[in-house]
Amino acid sequence: MGARLGKKIYEDALARLQAQLVDMQAWVQASGARVIVIFEGRDAAGKGSTIKRVSEYLNPRVARIVALPTPSDREKSQWYFQRYVPHLPAAGEIVLMDRSWYNRAGVEHVMGYCTNAQYHRFLHQAPIFERMLTEEGIILRKYWFSVSDVEQERRFHDRAADPMRRWKLSPNDVLSITRWEDYSRAKDAMFVHTDIPEAPWFEVDNEDKRRGRINMIHHLLGSIPWQSVDRKEVVIPPRPASGGYERPPREQTTQVPDYAATLEHQG
Repeated sequence: MGARLGKKIYEDALARLQAQLVDMQAWVQASGARVIVIFEGRDAAGKGSTIKRVSEYLNPRVARIVALPTPSDREKSQWYFQRYVPHLPAAGEIVLMDRSWYNRAGVEHVMGYCTNAQYHRFLHQAPIFERMLTEEGIILRKYWFSVSDVEQERRFHDRAADPMRRWKLSPNDVLSITRWEDYSRAKDAMFVHTDIPEAPWFEVDNEDKRRGRINMIHHLLGSIPWQSVDRKEVVIPPRPASGGYERPPREQTTQVPDYAATLEHQG
């Protein structure tokens, strides 16, 4: 990948692509399509920031972000894919999965959170499960965000030094630096078993987040057979004449203090 994409080029392209995402959302609603977009990749590979750009102007009632926590003891006793089924899209919905059932092929396998039998069962069942989804008519897209070991470590240090982003570093994230090759082998094996024609993997070089975001969104828009949908023009009606309503005095309600005025005075 080349040098970092210029900010002006990036912002102009992102605005155009986000407008098209809104158009695609209208088609999803009108057509009753069901869309799942899976975001996977190494820790600090830029999945979350890309999801943020994808969803920024979408209706959260239509485009839902699914980021499941650690499974409970009850969920651990279920069929592995069971906890994901309730989050699948209904007609007219888009689900953006910030990590997914592929946790089992990655962190669970590498960190020893599942048995070898559970891991191999997953590699066998995942393609079957995804074929069932696509046979049902669900549009499934799977993106893997790649980043070099040097860039990952740099991002980890940036997060550790930033109190606003330090929460993003979990103990597993930190340990992933020491298990780089293990994660690489796990990713390679995952691709061998689950890169199927019905639901192929698409790899995003995200060494430069600007380029990665633009490339991923552009690919998503081009891979889904959406069409422009005529949307009704929103007409704002004229405000009717006053009917004599008088607002109660502000002193009768508890107002939020004007902290902004304090800042103005200090400035």
